Amino acid sequence: MTLDQLRPRISGLLDPWVRAANALGMSPDGVSVIAFVLALAAGGLYAYAGPAVGDVSALYAVGAVCVAFNGWLDIVDGALAREQDVASEGGDLLDHVLDRYADVAIIVGLAAGIGRYDLGLAAVTGVLLTSYLGTQAQAVGLDRVYAGVLGRADRLALAGAVGVAVVLYPSEVYGLTLVGWLLVVFAVVGHVTAVQRFWGAWSRLD
Repeated sequence: MTLDQLRPRISGLLDPWVRAANALGMSPDGVSVIAFVLALAAGGLYAYAGPAVGDVSALYAVGAVCVAFNGWLDIVDGALAREQDVASEGGDLLDHVLDRYADVAIIVGLAAGIGRYDLGLAAVTGVLLTSYLGTQAQAVGLDRVYAGVLGRADRLALAGAVGVAVVLYPSEVYGLTLVGWLLVVFAVVGHVTAVQRFWGAWSRLD
């Protein structure tokens, strides 16, 4: 089970955020854009904080906070759309496009911070294929797929946790920092999840 599958169970926690967004006159698209800006900020902080540019610093922890809010607002925007009864295909498209760019920004920032663009490339392809296979199932007439080893919520949770952990433990483990190992996980498990989603969708087709 991935954290994405827990979305229906946290609706009660979303209510205060939805009410606040309504009070501020915000639209779901506006919330999506704010979430994206936070992802850009996280990527920039991760890149600047990494040892390839400077010493490991508390900027990793600040980046982790940005990642956490990006993930949370990514849930709030959908709840707000339902509350305002403005859910649309256009809003869904914008949300998915911004999510993919957010994923890229975070991973590129992590890779740039440690100067391992090879791991960054492997990680970002795994992440993008995971997301692609999740929505491609819907494109061929099935439900959107969230199953697999590692979904988007899981990735964001790991990125945030490692952002905090690397401040406390900046040393390398078998030649890589915790950030480097995170990219390895994203690369390997991301492709495994993509294959899982493909097989799950394929087996349901007539």
